[in-house]
Amino acid sequence: MSPTRTPDVLVVGGGIIGLVTAWRAAQRGLATALADPEPGGGAARVAAGMLAAVTELHHGEEDLLGLNLASARRYPDFAAELTELTGRDLGYRGCGTLAVALDADDRALLRELHALQQRSGLDSQWLSGRECRRLEPMLAPGVRGGLRVDGDHQIDPRRLAAALLTACERAGVTVHRTRAERLVVTGDRATGVVTSDGTGLDAGQVVLAAGSLSGRLAGVPADVLPPVRPVKGQVVRLTMPARHGPFLNRTVRAVVRGSHVYLVPRENGELVIGATSEEMGWDTTVTAGGVYELLRDAHELAPGITELPLTETTAGLRPGSPDNAPLLGPTALDGLLLATGHYRNGVLLTPVTGDVMAHVLTTGALPEVARPFTPRRFGAAVRTEQPA
Repeated sequence: MSPTRTPDVLVVGGGIIGLVTAWRAAQRGLATALADPEPGGGAARVAAGMLAAVTELHHGEEDLLGLNLASARRYPDFAAELTELTGRDLGYRGCGTLAVALDADDRALLRELHALQQRSGLDSQWLSGRECRRLEPMLAPGVRGGLRVDGDHQIDPRRLAAALLTACERAGVTVHRTRAERLVVTGDRATGVVTSDGTGLDAGQVVLAAGSLSGRLAGVPADVLPPVRPVKGQVVRLTMPARHGPFLNRTVRAVVRGSHVYLVPRENGELVIGATSEEMGWDTTVTAGGVYELLRDAHELAPGITELPLTETTAGLRPGSPDNAPLLGPTALDGLLLATGHYRNGVLLTPVTGDVMAHVLTTGALPEVARPFTPRRFGAAVRTEQPA
């Protein structure tokens, strides 16, 4: 893009959602810029990367299921395209997921989930405890049953973010490594932002894709400010010894005493354990209690994890919305669009979000799959917390 040309699109936020939006917009021929002090960061640095449209199903989220499945179907081609373009391995694995129950209550909950999956036309297979342990010998003897879901895959979000940043640069996206501080509204239209160093960045359209920070951009009118809040998640990373073969062959997840826990084995020998879900505002402290709970629950699933080296503990902020679903597309303010609020499905929804946002930026129309997620469904947004 010519440095003197006003970009057609300015994306505020350089996490995976902002990056995929900028990349797809540039591919459509739009002159595109992106503002973020650390592009490639954000919640993806902490996320485990489960692509779990089926095992993440919750009651009352049928519309979200449709969007999740649409994105999951896109993932193999999306990952192949990004790898071919950038030469980067994304750690994409079609290894499947095993959701297991450790006691009678967990088993009853898992049976309910299985019934919901079947009513929704999803492919999952009920297994006995013995069948679960045959698939994953490191599981605890007390496993009472489980659901095998071969269609739920995984990807390494850190590699995905790095590849998307490379793809943006190769597509001609201008990356401003600075923070957008304030939206500029001229007349009744968003026309750009002012950055932390006072620089004005003009654009034909502005996409706010700043994750949990999306509700803190100054200058956004109250009636279009996204009702997005931070939801803290802590994650532990271990290293699996290669000499003994795979510790786990697929993602394993469970509810242990009411707490969700998952174990995601990477091909590079990393084992990711998460994730707490804490309403703690903007706190990103890794706590002893959070790490203890993760290791305790994971140990009940697979006792051998206590022998593995502990390599990293991290915490990040998911962007939660009032209905746990994303806000995609135009707002009531002309020129301002949203791509935020993805909560626990940001990595899964990356491919479909890129396609949806590129379509609406070039045509003005929101694709049918995304219409339930228009930002206008909330009416006047309520700001949950004022900036510090």
